[in-house]
Amino acid sequence: MTRRRVALAVATAALSGCGGNPEPAAAAAWREPTRYTYELESSCGERALIGRFRITVEQGEVTAAAGLDESGRWFVENARSETVPTLGQLLDEVDRARQHGAAVAEVTTDPADGHPTTINIDQEANAIDDESCFTIAGYTLE
Repeated sequence: MTRRRVALAVATAALSGCGGNPEPAAAAAWREPTRYTYELESSCGERALIGRFRITVEQGEVTAAAGLDESGRWFVENARSETVPTLGQLLDEVDRARQHGAAVAEVTTDPADGHPTTINIDQEANAIDDESCFTIAGYTLE
């Protein structure tokens, strides 16, 4: 058996009991880097953090945030009790939602490096405006 076939056989055996959803392994593989930037679009739910943002993170802290649309600019200029999150904080929010039995707590990751690309949380299936929907784009290491 060739080396390639052995690798394929091992991968097939490893995935056979996974249920087809590699999300937890991919999310667990990504580690928040020391310095990065990303664009965040927060688009649902009844909360202040709605809009598009360009965010710079250093050492796990947001060091710069710019609103890229009217809602994002308003948030950056006026919201004091809620902050723009790091990707690590967004993933922590997903973990907390899962621990508390959220109806939906999903993360889609980039296949190349595992960073989150979408995050959707819905605490209660029949509640209105409790959702959190995030799209992550423009992720770059600094």
